[in-house]
Amino acid sequence: MANEEQTEAAPAARKRRGPLLIGVVALLVLAGGGYAWQAQKAAHAAATRQTVTDTKPELYLPMDPPFVVNFRDEQSLRYLQVAVTLMAHDPKAIEVAKSADPVIRDALVSLFSNQEYSIISNAAGREKLQAQALAAVRKIVQARLGRPGIDALYFTSFVMQ
Repeated sequence: MANEEQTEAAPAARKRRGPLLIGVVALLVLAGGGYAWQAQKAAHAAATRQTVTDTKPELYLPMDPPFVVNFRDEQSLRYLQVAVTLMAHDPKAIEVAKSADPVIRDALVSLFSNQEYSIISNAAGREKLQAQALAAVRKIVQARLGRPGIDALYFTSFVMQ
């Protein structure tokens, strides 16, 4: 009779251990996943801090005075006023851009005056114009410095009438 009670108690004990064992395994998997996620997050933060400290500061060169050009659309004569600022991480590129100011201004005036009102009156057209202006400036700086040097060109004011 004692053997019968032990054999009946053994399956019942195994039935109770099954969910407990699954719970322990699930807890271990979740803990390992949480640790891996935190470790990855910490490594990414350290890499970001390292990148920020390794980069050179941003240097800005406003192209003063703003550009004012006339252009014609189907109905009338229109004008565009654009304030432009150049950004670079290389101080030599800023110096080259300063010394080439008349050449850069001439290229940008030509570019701006050849635009169509219907195209630059929307955001996509302005972004395309901004990319074209950056390419023009980079070409001039590259001819003098041997590398593009200018990292970005910003329209700090854009007025059409």
